[in-house]
Amino acid sequence: MACWLLKSSAVPQVLAPSWSPDQELVLDRCVRPSYRLGLLAPGQPCLLWVSGRDRPGVHAVGTVAGDVDDRGERPAVPVRLRLLAEPVPRSELVADPGFRDAEVLRMPAGSNPSWLTPGQYAAVLSRLPQESLGRWRP
Repeated sequence: MACWLLKSSAVPQVLAPSWSPDQELVLDRCVRPSYRLGLLAPGQPCLLWVSGRDRPGVHAVGTVAGDVDDRGERPAVPVRLRLLAEPVPRSELVADPGFRDAEVLRMPAGSNPSWLTPGQYAAVLSRLPQESLGRWRP
């Protein structure tokens, strides 16, 4: 596992209306109870994946910003994300041999968080402008 992938059905402008490209923001993202929550740790790389029909793909890059709050029925994890000026479209990633077997494509309704292998994470990062990577270079 090289990177966590946190899914959202809402585009960033709905999640945080004032969020602008290249701005960092800490968001709490809902996650499903599973063994994966015990593997999440602050500082690990993560991506925001938007699913659905409205611009699906990677919209932000960042890191896990804190521990999972798993009290109650809806666990959440804080993530520090930098919004991309242009998302990495799902259609580009589906066509990439290094990404096409990613869990998020094989099982779109699967667990949140999902994960990427080093090769899958590299396929995403290779499509980002260098200035968007900031401290999230692998």
